[in-house]
Amino acid sequence: MAARDGKEQVPTREVILDTAEQLFAARGLEGVAVRDLAREMGLTAPSLYNHFRGKQALYDAVLERGLRPILDILAEAWHPGALRPERMGETVDRLTQHLAAHPHLAPLLQRALLEDSRSVRALIRQWIAPLYERGMAVMREMADDAGWEPRELPYLAVGLFGMVFSYFTNVSAVRAFAQSTGGPYGSRSLALQRRFLKKALFRLLGPRAGDGAAARTRPRRPEKHSRRAKQARGGRKHG
Repeated sequence: MAARDGKEQVPTREVILDTAEQLFAARGLEGVAVRDLAREMGLTAPSLYNHFRGKQALYDAVLERGLRPILDILAEAWHPGALRPERMGETVDRLTQHLAAHPHLAPLLQRALLEDSRSVRALIRQWIAPLYERGMAVMREMADDAGWEPRELPYLAVGLFGMVFSYFTNVSAVRAFAQSTGGPYGSRSLALQRRFLKKALFRLLGPRAGDGAAARTRPRRPEKHSRRAKQARGGRKHG
């Protein structure tokens, strides 16, 4: 950025991170060069190096800013014994607000997880694995009452991850099909997304939720046995 006196005006750290987040989401880590980032902000590459040692350091800073608050939200709200509708609602509100404030974070993660590189493996170890482990701890506690078998839990965890992030990775589809005023990031659209997540999460994780829960917790007798039982009870009453 050029100032009126001809000197380069360096943007704030938040502006640098916002720009980097957007470019990394669009092109991936390998598809972005430091000169691209500097040019997007009207800087020279040396000026950018004054703030970050290199592209990897900038990428790490983007992830730290985006994912650390999510880990903190889950650590605070999703501990064993904490699955209550009001707590789940508060957690959904905070997650949605954070992702809406960083709209390129979810696409960045999606792109990163489609790649197979050293940086992506580091990303999984540092950020995705803790998210997964915290979610699994909660799900193990409630799995039986919710109707989930232990072997289904990893698939449930991946599905829940997708539910929370997919709204922001599929903004074009939301814009095309949801047809709500204000666009995907409007207050009405985000309110509907929060409402959907609250209902969906509690139905998936709450008591007697899950596909086939009733069948697993209370096996049904074959229909002919039920008729015989009714006939037997009727005979005893008449007797």
